[in-house]
Amino acid sequence: MTIPRSADLASDVLTHTYDDMFNPPGLTNFLGTAQVDLDVAAIRSVNFPPYSHGDTITGQLYVDGRLTRSYGGTVEVVWRPDRVVRSTTVDGLHLRTTTACAPGRPAVVVLLEVSGEAGRSVRLGLSLASTATRSSTAWLRPEPPSEPNTLRAIGDRVLGESESAVSMQGLDIPSTVDRTMLQATVVLDEAGHGQLSYVHVLAGSVEEATEHFDVCVADVPAVLAVAEGVWDMALADAFDPSSEGFSGSLPVLETSNAALKKLYWWGVLGVVWFRRDNPASVLGRTYDTLMPRYWQTTTFIWDYSLSSLTHALLDPAPMRKHIEHWIDLDIHQHFGTEWLTGGPVGYWYSVNDFAMTRLVRDYVRFTGDDGFLDVAVGEKAVGDHLHDWATAWRGLRGEHALADYGGIDNLLECVSSYVHEVASFNAANVWCMRVAAEVAERSGDTDRAELLRKEATIQAGHVNELYVEGRGFWHARQPDGSLVPVRHCYDFNLIGTTMAGDLSESQRSEMVSFFQRELQTPTWMRALSPYDADAAFSVRPDHQWNGAYPAWPADAGRALFQLGRGDVLLDWLPGLARSANQGPCGQAHFVEEAQPAMAGGARKVPPQFPYLIDWSCSSSGSWVSLVLEGIFGIEVALDGTVTANPQVAALDPTARLTGLRVGARTYDVTADGAVERPAAS
Repeated sequence: MTIPRSADLASDVLTHTYDDMFNPPGLTNFLGTAQVDLDVAAIRSVNFPPYSHGDTITGQLYVDGRLTRSYGGTVEVVWRPDRVVRSTTVDGLHLRTTTACAPGRPAVVVLLEVSGEAGRSVRLGLSLASTATRSSTAWLRPEPPSEPNTLRAIGDRVLGESESAVSMQGLDIPSTVDRTMLQATVVLDEAGHGQLSYVHVLAGSVEEATEHFDVCVADVPAVLAVAEGVWDMALADAFDPSSEGFSGSLPVLETSNAALKKLYWWGVLGVVWFRRDNPASVLGRTYDTLMPRYWQTTTFIWDYSLSSLTHALLDPAPMRKHIEHWIDLDIHQHFGTEWLTGGPVGYWYSVNDFAMTRLVRDYVRFTGDDGFLDVAVGEKAVGDHLHDWATAWRGLRGEHALADYGGIDNLLECVSSYVHEVASFNAANVWCMRVAAEVAERSGDTDRAELLRKEATIQAGHVNELYVEGRGFWHARQPDGSLVPVRHCYDFNLIGTTMAGDLSESQRSEMVSFFQRELQTPTWMRALSPYDADAAFSVRPDHQWNGAYPAWPADAGRALFQLGRGDVLLDWLPGLARSANQGPCGQAHFVEEAQPAMAGGARKVPPQFPYLIDWSCSSSGSWVSLVLEGIFGIEVALDGTVTANPQVAALDPTARLTGLRVGARTYDVTADGAVERPAAS
């Protein structure tokens, strides 16, 4: 199997009890999202922009008058792209639900199957809630908007109403409504089986909600079958250059190595998963950053750039549109944009200059659209904007040679010592200037190119002044000149991937030793060393000692290759692949010391306080970069020249990538290198 179907990407069976450290899975139909809750039937975070339901929980199940979750049993959960299957046993009954977002409709369906003694009569109830609304402004907070609704029965359906939106909830069998409880009785047949279906619709009017509800409730099993087909098609389209599903395509991986295949598919899925084709978007197709609970309708520049290579190959058309849009809004004034209005969201992130340089470079080198560098956006050509980003650090200097990247909110948000003159972004400036030199050389400005390269080398020397000799990690210089040691993976990742060639052999060796000693764990990694003085500052696991953001292990792997120790990554791969057993990358996963493994891998962090971590994150595309640029050693120059130094043979000497598209050319890559396919006659 080289192209996955929805069933091939199913999670392991994930088991939890009430209020465990468990992040319930999400669902999408590319219009909006929903999340299952901790019982066997309930759903929450049902949001189909421009209509929203906030994080409200609805559909909590009662069996014969008792709240099902109050039995205290375990719930088994299996996630797939098209559905979530939950099951539990209570009071002699086996309950199984299948939940999906209805394709093309602002609706969620739940099929509930009940098994037990033949002839038994089971009274089932669903406790309903509704907070439907349509905000008149952009969604600028992490949580989607919501407001109190008036609930009323329309026959055997429950309508939740505000002045701007409605929700409609009901069953596919005769039922009654008692205040906010929807109730029905199921008599188990001769085989001891019975079932019902629940539908939840979010819309702008009763008429619109009724139309969607009637179609879904008429045949929920058919809705589930269509959802599977839609997802199978989306996954197939991701690897098919002739399909209309995406404006590009990804190469197909052929390998007998299960870990390599799993991590590659994990990366692909984690970008496709965030595709939004919602008519309410003023930007057309977009890619969200988090789901299903936080920052819906928002695309962060940082996260998009971490999947930059994946976007450039898979869907370059919306990538170009977003680059132009971000330039036009001034990247030094926001961290991303919101697609209901197109407006900016948040404050400046220190990464933005590096992120935008990476996005433009990847777009140009993989599409072959080097004319994009000459396209005017605002008062300047894109190539000139890139030069400005590459040299913006000059305006951030204080009394020292390096740029001051501000305070905690501009950087990692939960590491108080990682502020001001951090090594990571100053190393990225070295790389950005070298990219800007390539762009200048392309336009014939060899003098500018030479000056940029000289300046990059000088700045690399200043970055090295922050190195903690013999220890493998780096200082952050404060405005008063003092040096604070910070044992954070972001320095390891960025310095390793942007200026490894400017390090001494001893530095490279010490950095790898530090990574293995203080950051790497069997199935994941720590973002911050537990030996760091700031490890006591926060428990937010995306950047602290107790876990890591999903792009950090992938980027650490690329750094290991650049530092000459790809073998460390290859040995680590089976453990990392076990962390893919829970569905797409979480916004953070715990290391093993913080929480026991789940399904053999690093457990996804839950959303509740104090963690506030979403179930999935779009930086998953970083794993595609690890496979292509790290394990297969592919390098594509700005002019489209392809070279490869593969290290895949240690995993699978017969592994190969087929159909790597670079501009108008197509390549296959094996353990021996890259070979261009003959042009089609």
